Amino acid sequence: MTDRPLHLYMTMSEMFSDHLSATGAYPEKFILSTVLHRQYLRDWVLMRQMVTTRIDPTHHMGVSIEISDTTVSIMVASDGTEVALP
Repeated sequence: MTDRPLHLYMTMSEMFSDHLSATGAYPEKFILSTVLHRQYLRDWVLMRQMVTTRIDPTHHMGVSIEISDTTVSIMVASDGTEVALP
């Protein structure tokens, strides 16, 4: 994952949107490494400055975010399938 501003946030948003369009369901969760979670929080701060609605750093578009250094950073689909973050 590159360190471009908002790249991770937008990637997660696209994965969420694609999953919702394909299945009609929210993903179960996102699991991020500690390093990617720090990047996500930097992106979150930037987003918070641009949007007026309340956003929560522990959830991405309503989907919970877990932190784990023992798992590759993934989105867990509604059927339990693990999809790696590109």
